[in-house]
Amino acid sequence: MSKFWRLVVLAAAVFFLVACGSSEPEVLRLATTTSTEDSGLLEAILPDFEEEYSARVDVVAVGTGQAIALGEAGDADVILVHARSREDAFVADRHGTERSDVMYNDFIIVGPTDDPAGIQGMELASDALKAIAESEYTFASRGDDSGTHSMERSLWEAAGLPSDPEGDWYDSLGQGMGDTLRYANETGAYTITDRGTFLSQQDSLPNLAIMVGGSSIDGNADLSLYNPYGVIPVNPDKGNINDDLAQDFVEWLTSVETQSDIAEYGIDTYGQPLFYPDSQAWRDQ
Repeated sequence: MSKFWRLVVLAAAVFFLVACGSSEPEVLRLATTTSTEDSGLLEAILPDFEEEYSARVDVVAVGTGQAIALGEAGDADVILVHARSREDAFVADRHGTERSDVMYNDFIIVGPTDDPAGIQGMELASDALKAIAESEYTFASRGDDSGTHSMERSLWEAAGLPSDPEGDWYDSLGQGMGDTLRYANETGAYTITDRGTFLSQQDSLPNLAIMVGGSSIDGNADLSLYNPYGVIPVNPDKGNINDDLAQDFVEWLTSVETQSDIAEYGIDTYGQPLFYPDSQAWRDQ
């Protein structure tokens, strides 16, 4: 081969390597609830997915209602949320293709350490909320149409009260879980939270303690506080949906390997997992 052609081949090889090295990763738009981000779970597990699939996950962490709305609008490729009836409706209305179980934790009621409403140790959240309402001690609601807010509203109804109580004692914030917990800590308010987010932020919440739900999920006597999470790819018929990568994400998230990572997350730091794996693949082991 002449010197000229050797230079041509070398130039082509260099061009190919540069082109490959500069290619942008595929992007997956994940709309999810604030608890998966505030707890630190996504930061812990997503890098493995991004590396395995040469992808970048753009996370929008909002209330479940907002995450579902993003999916309905086709502004997300996949949603990871926790409001089962709304998830089932999302699929039934053909906004999503199929719901898969991912994990669960539980809800708890937290409040000021001096417990002015006298609810600490009550077994049922509805009884505790009734006592808070009767005493008119401050309650901080997320008020953001999230899965946690939906749970709260159902518990007020179970207590025989309006789902959106009125009164100066009831503060509807329109904020995520982390911000709501910080507000409760600063103002001496009660609130409902998923256990994972509370445990992950407990060191910065010195004025709050668990009132209802026990020190771990095993000690939670109120089965209505069970909190399952599901993952749903958005219907590709909406257009501009990265369906292949969304399906890859669901398969990866529900795999035994990733479920094992979820099972271990939080144990070293908090003495218990922040989430418990619950995919079909995990249950079938």
